[in-house]
Amino acid sequence: MASQMLAFAKTSRPVAAAAGVALMASVPAMTLLDEDLAHPPSYPWRHRGFFASFDCGALRRGLQVYREVCSTCHSLERIRWRELVGVTHTKEEVKDMAKEVEITDGPNQEGEMFERPSKLFDKLPSPYSNIQQGRAANGGAYPPDLSLMVKARHEGHDYVMALLTGYMDPPAGKIIMEGRHYNPYFPGGIISMPPPLQDDGVEYEDGTVASIAQQARDVAQFLNWAAEPESDERKKNAALHMSALIFMALGAGYSKRVGWASRKARKITYIKGM
Repeated sequence: MASQMLAFAKTSRPVAAAAGVALMASVPAMTLLDEDLAHPPSYPWRHRGFFASFDCGALRRGLQVYREVCSTCHSLERIRWRELVGVTHTKEEVKDMAKEVEITDGPNQEGEMFERPSKLFDKLPSPYSNIQQGRAANGGAYPPDLSLMVKARHEGHDYVMALLTGYMDPPAGKIIMEGRHYNPYFPGGIISMPPPLQDDGVEYEDGTVASIAQQARDVAQFLNWAAEPESDERKKNAALHMSALIFMALGAGYSKRVGWASRKARKITYIKGM
């Protein structure tokens, strides 16, 4: 119908063409409504306040969950090892973790690529060398990078938390293909990723009980930090700058009051005939 209207608009008179375009605009558009999408609940997060910071213990545990569970499929390509220093681990600990990873570098003087241990300035390793390899390993679906996942999804870390803990049996009448899973927080309700978290799936160094909810909460906070690793520093700078502006405003007000006090209080009189 659209092609016929365009042909009519090109060959007819201007008035008729305008009428054809108006008719095309009046055709109702297709709107896809997804009744299976559930909005995630609002969870309490420590770092959401104006003067609040991330829980470094939770970030350390979240990094452990990412490395032991999520990194087998998902990359974190916008984070470098050096950004973890002073946040989740000490510099020596981060160096030791980086050395465990071999990356391809080069070319060398002979023009050949070579393998070397990762260093602080390198990115966290990706599980796949290219997109095609990732698709082949996951049935045609490429696992997305998690660097900005919290920013890319509505309600951010609430969505991540709800998604990781929201796997359940499909409702009656819902047909699930083999290799797919039901999660009401994922658009469409059908997701290719199997439930990634299991109770006691990781062993936390600090002795925290590694329940599914605890792991989901920790990795959601870590991914929120990964999306904006400068957040805490930005809040510190904002507090310093706002404090400086307040003192400057008070100083300017006091200076204005003292400087203009004598002028505003001065009375000028005129004597007639002088």
